[in-house]
Amino acid sequence: MHIGVHTPPLYDRSIEAAIEYLSDLGVTAIEPGVGGNPGSTHMRPETYLDDPDAQTTLQNTLDEHGMEISALATHNNPLHPDDERASEADDDLQTAIELADQFDVDCVTCFSGLPAGAPGDSVPNWITAPWPPEHAEALAYQWDVAIEYWSDVAAHAADRDVDVAIEMHPNMLVHEPHGMERLASETNDHIGANFDPSHLYWQGVDVLEAIRYLGKRDRIKHVHAKDTAMYESNVRTKGVLDAKPYDDELERSWLFRTVGYGHGEEHWKDVVSALRMVGYDGALSIEHEDALTSSREGLEKAVDVLERAIFETEPDEAFWTE
Repeated sequence: MHIGVHTPPLYDRSIEAAIEYLSDLGVTAIEPGVGGNPGSTHMRPETYLDDPDAQTTLQNTLDEHGMEISALATHNNPLHPDDERASEADDDLQTAIELADQFDVDCVTCFSGLPAGAPGDSVPNWITAPWPPEHAEALAYQWDVAIEYWSDVAAHAADRDVDVAIEMHPNMLVHEPHGMERLASETNDHIGANFDPSHLYWQGVDVLEAIRYLGKRDRIKHVHAKDTAMYESNVRTKGVLDAKPYDDELERSWLFRTVGYGHGEEHWKDVVSALRMVGYDGALSIEHEDALTSSREGLEKAVDVLERAIFETEPDEAFWTE
């Protein structure tokens, strides 16, 4: 297991400067955005796709600093009821898969997307309860839409031997482990999870149990290292479904936090151990979205915690059992 960084917080510098800075911190992987919400400031597909010279130049920079690309990121809504928006998101995702294949990167990170609640609706609809009955009917319709779309994406990914790692995210159809397992089991094994614990914490999901649940099914394709802190004085009066702006920190029930500031170092050691237990040995890609600190300080503090949590060597034989 090794430490990576999702690079949008470093868009104020070139990708070469970001790689050098992160390498000096001991980071060994990057997860650049190539479209959608992460943008593509560091890795524009039009620059690199089908251009071996541009690809070689970037690869040489990575090699010089002992760095790799853990995944290419394009988080968007390819199931959006607006055809133009859905098509743009789909184009970004398909392009990301092709670009990953050309760079010999084995993973693309994204969202599942969220359809409307019925044909002809214009706004995505996140269903959180099965009653009144039309909500259950809407959810069934959404899954039909999702399975049809993701079956095609899964086939495209399989053709290029690239895994598609979906972040379980509220306001998306797949927002928790059982939905993730359903989508993967109804498509193919190239569909799995970009396991980001931050969204699970505030939903009340036990992150260690979620790792076991998905890990023993071989669904964890990539991991984000991002924390969440719960603020119980607000939770007690309004619950966890909180639409207050993220920069209204005092009034929110929860906030995304730098690794170690929502759950302590001991917990993150448990996360690393659980991931190792289920066979995950890839990047822990730090995603900085902490409103209480700067990007640079947040990244550096997260690296500091994870350096003490990860194991750098393979386990020895269990000689004590002989």
